[in-house]
Amino acid sequence: MTARRTLHHIANRVRDNPRLTELASSQLHAAADTLVRRGQLLDLPEKRANDYEFDGLVRRLAEDLALLSASPEHLARACAQLASLDQPAVVSPAPSRVWTRVLDDKTDHDRPASLLERHSEHRRVQALAALAANPHTPRATVIEDVLTVLHPAELAWIAEKADGPDWFLNAAAAVPADDEDDGVLRLLTDEDLDQHPDPAAILQSWLDHPAVDEILPRSGVYRTVINSRHHTLAHLLQIPADEVLLSNKPETALKILADRCGRSADRWAALAAAMTFDYDEEQVPFGELLDALNGGAGAGSAS
Repeated sequence: MTARRTLHHIANRVRDNPRLTELASSQLHAAADTLVRRGQLLDLPEKRANDYEFDGLVRRLAEDLALLSASPEHLARACAQLASLDQPAVVSPAPSRVWTRVLDDKTDHDRPASLLERHSEHRRVQALAALAANPHTPRATVIEDVLTVLHPAELAWIAEKADGPDWFLNAAAAVPADDEDDGVLRLLTDEDLDQHPDPAAILQSWLDHPAVDEILPRSGVYRTVINSRHHTLAHLLQIPADEVLLSNKPETALKILADRCGRSADRWAALAAAMTFDYDEEQVPFGELLDALNGGAGAGSAS
């Protein structure tokens, strides 16, 4: 941690005074090389579950080395670490009436590159662009090992927003793209869902989408499903209980809970006990909350 902080401190000094790269380039290269080796900064452990700082550490290290390092080996390993990070979850929210009135042209806000920036999901590819701008970064590593595993929205971000060398931009543009799938989960309004033969299946596909595994976009997906008039109890049972109970449509959960608890004081007491979970605990699905009211009987078969 000391080596990591020292490297980041030096990089920030250079960002504040770019002339240092000309006045003391050899010293900066030597310092970066020493800190990486002594601190074993590129020998990261496996990412643990719920380690929300891991990706940020990898990105920051890549950005610092892009600025300070002259070691092709270290730069190549930084590229490989970026490639190993989880794919971003890119979600296009269902347009609201307010959004439609405020925005004259929604097209730009719905572009994959713009959607990628909504939750700063462009940080990985931004760090990659910085590494590509370092003349000591092996081009083959970037092209073969990193560009080919990027999310389609990240490739779109390079094309539209990256400030990198021509070889990098051209290599990204040459990566084969799927014309029918840009990797974006687009949420629809109920009016749009009305046009589909099976709106419930569309809602289920959203809940099954990998984006729901990511902490930032999942609430938007859950809220859209809960607020849709096309949702079924089967959908709600899969959603975390706090999302259902705290939604802006409380009558959705209240009706289900009233039907389940009825006049039973014991069931209402069991409901109160089941709702005493902390924020940092694993989220309990609404179906499990209902199961707790009757010892696990019947919740899964309710309709």
